[in-house]
Amino acid sequence: MKALILSGGYGTRLRPLTYSQQKQLIPVANKPVLFYAIEDVIEAGIHEIGIIVGPNKEQVIETVKSVDWDANIEFIYQGEPKGLAHAILVARDYLGNDDFVMYLGDNILREGIVRHKEHFEKSDYDASILLCEVPNPQQFGVAELSEDGKTIKRLIEKPKHPPSNLALVGIYFFRPIIHEAVRHIKPSWRNELEITDAIQWLIDNGYKVGWTKVTGWWKDTGKPEDLLEANRLVLDEIEREIKVETRAKIIGRVKIEEGAKIDENTIIKGPAVIGRNAVIRNAYIGPYTSVGNNVVIEDTEVEDSIIMDGSVIIGAGRIIESIIGKEVRIVRGDGHPLGRRLIVGDKSQLTL
Repeated sequence: MKALILSGGYGTRLRPLTYSQQKQLIPVANKPVLFYAIEDVIEAGIHEIGIIVGPNKEQVIETVKSVDWDANIEFIYQGEPKGLAHAILVARDYLGNDDFVMYLGDNILREGIVRHKEHFEKSDYDASILLCEVPNPQQFGVAELSEDGKTIKRLIEKPKHPPSNLALVGIYFFRPIIHEAVRHIKPSWRNELEITDAIQWLIDNGYKVGWTKVTGWWKDTGKPEDLLEANRLVLDEIEREIKVETRAKIIGRVKIEEGAKIDENTIIKGPAVIGRNAVIRNAYIGPYTSVGNNVVIEDTEVEDSIIMDGSVIIGAGRIIESIIGKEVRIVRGDGHPLGRRLIVGDKSQLTL
């Protein structure tokens, strides 16, 4: 079995962060979201991985190649993002006649895919979809099950009257017949080849589409609030690991990487992670905070936030529920006239 991981698209719901970086590379607990997908695939015993790349292909390739993965990874250029089924179309030569799992690279799944892969391999299904119970199925693609509940009868995108509360997670197992389905469908109103249309083609033509239910948590990190929630969920499971000497007050499950410098006037309350070579002085780092590599935080309180690599925050008061991008500089002014001086990019949001 091979894997096809999607890391293209524009990430419009995460702008302005995605003006400068690919959305799947945004860190959750100091690890790019994409890496969680790669790790899940390798854990399931899949060592042939194709990664779909798009507008920021060089950035994705460089980031992935910075790690020595236990897998052969190829990069497949999609160009314009024209739908999930289009990604299968452009990966046709790479996938050949192998079964494969397609994994959307902006998803994080707590339990991984080992159990789901084993279920698919033992079945006679032509495709199998991961589903998750959600409280608001109107906001998702939803599955309507067959009368015996074993297979999928129909897929409905954001239904006003959902036939179930089982949402599509964004992880799919396919036999090679999916290539025929992709060739037969036409672009949707969005001018995209939809994977739901391809799966529905399988169902309508007598092929069996099964499903497995996600029992742990799952997050699609497509929006800022989802990134923060994913950060909380991942940090909830970290272990205490302090790789530096410090006289700071450290409470609970805190992970501090090598090279970090934290003075005695700082308090860090977990769960939290502090990246390599971070410098923290006279600060409070509260629960559910991820501080990236080479970050400087001084005379500031930060809680429930993601601070990315290379940012400098000095005298910024109290920061909560925030996502700060790479190499951002937030400092307190000490000259006159007093006031906030802002250089803010497109689609930014500030709450003062």
